[in-house]
Amino acid sequence: MQATAFPTKKAAVQKPNHLLRLNRLLILFLGLMVFLPQFNPGRISMKINENASLFTTAISYDTLTNTMGRPLRMGWVLPEHFHLLMGGAAVILVGVLLCAVGGCMSLGNNRMKRCAMLLPLAGSVAMAGGLVMINHVYNIFINLEKADKIEPNFPNGIYVYAVVTALLFITALIVWLRLPRQVEEKMEMEEKYRLFLMFLPVLLLAFVFCYLPIYGWRFAFFDYKIGDALTAENFVGMKWFTYLFENAATRNDLLRVLRNTLIMSGLGIATSWFPIAFAVLLAEVRSTKFQRLVQTLTTIPNFISWVLVYAIAFAIFSTDGFINSFLRNVMNIAGANTDYLANADGTWIKMLAWGTWKGLGWSAIVYIAGIAGIDQQLYEAAKVDGANRYQCIWHITIPGLVPTYCVMLLMSIAGILSNGMDQYLVFENALNKDVIEVLDLYVYNIGIKQGLIPISTVVGVFKSVIGVTLLFGANGISKAIRGESII
Repeated sequence: MQATAFPTKKAAVQKPNHLLRLNRLLILFLGLMVFLPQFNPGRISMKINENASLFTTAISYDTLTNTMGRPLRMGWVLPEHFHLLMGGAAVILVGVLLCAVGGCMSLGNNRMKRCAMLLPLAGSVAMAGGLVMINHVYNIFINLEKADKIEPNFPNGIYVYAVVTALLFITALIVWLRLPRQVEEKMEMEEKYRLFLMFLPVLLLAFVFCYLPIYGWRFAFFDYKIGDALTAENFVGMKWFTYLFENAATRNDLLRVLRNTLIMSGLGIATSWFPIAFAVLLAEVRSTKFQRLVQTLTTIPNFISWVLVYAIAFAIFSTDGFINSFLRNVMNIAGANTDYLANADGTWIKMLAWGTWKGLGWSAIVYIAGIAGIDQQLYEAAKVDGANRYQCIWHITIPGLVPTYCVMLLMSIAGILSNGMDQYLVFENALNKDVIEVLDLYVYNIGIKQGLIPISTVVGVFKSVIGVTLLFGANGISKAIRGESII
């Protein structure tokens, strides 16, 4: 007689079916729609900012009403209407959050899946309620006495959210009904899924702050002015790309800021071994208390904003700063009134010195951790063979840090055109602007100060493309020389 196979605990964990996969995809799509203005169900008036997403509608009253100044002053529409609109958007966001939590929990075993499916059900109901609230505000708008002044608009986003909400509810309900009721004693999840969920917040932040802004590249193809809309009428194609290189003044400015950027980034790369040297010297100190004290004192400047750093520099190097006051009052030098900050001489070295002071201790942390990870038996064996301290550093510590240094060097090369803006913005003045303005600061000046959004966007596009190209090029060189790569 053939033996009957009884299901084990692992066998009770079923593979996700197609409806569960569809449910997760709908939740992912819903999370994307929250940040995309095209799907915003809250744009119930043509006067509302077309670049406002559902997330912005729920949290920013000023953005929602910045173009409704006259209707609000004249009483054609009341602030309570927008409060209700924001409330509906916030309810939808709560529903989206419930669905997202349920989607994450659905990676667990059957018991966790059954609990997880209840969250999309509740989230779908919440989103439906939020859509009803928004629709109610729309009905108020179209029945106002001065409705033509407000230009009510029924957004297509309501239809999209309604369809997604219905599909989420149906799929979650079917999956919940199909899951077995005899489930495990406790909720469990495989380790790979737990690790993925731990990494998910970092992934989302990277998407929101690194990849979602790429959507703004569309401004490079329009004749855009602040406050205007992007339409077929102001679409200019590659006009600003050619203008950037054909216009003599813009070309000269670009070459100048590229020179400053490359020189300052080059100085940073040339001195990128400073953190290694600092970490090695600090590791050789015998006193643990002294090590911690030095490491703490050198790490703190990294958390000081560049505005405060400039305030410190101003108190020391300005005309009435500490140095000039010391020279006049102590050394009796009457003509000591040099403004070292305004002087353009040695600006690149000054910026390197301030950057090194601010980031040396922070940059050395990764190398200190690398030294701590080196096998101590290597040092003991070397000492048995007669190696002194310097030989141990040269033959064990430095080779152990080289792989980490190469990775950091590759990242520095990839970001050679992105050396930040804060430092150079606070130290910039009329006398040193020609030698301190880097690419990021140039984009800020022409985009925010001068309002030339298309040109600044084009410069940003080229910077990103060149940075990615340099990253892959440096990675290829590393792979050819060392046989290792980071991509």
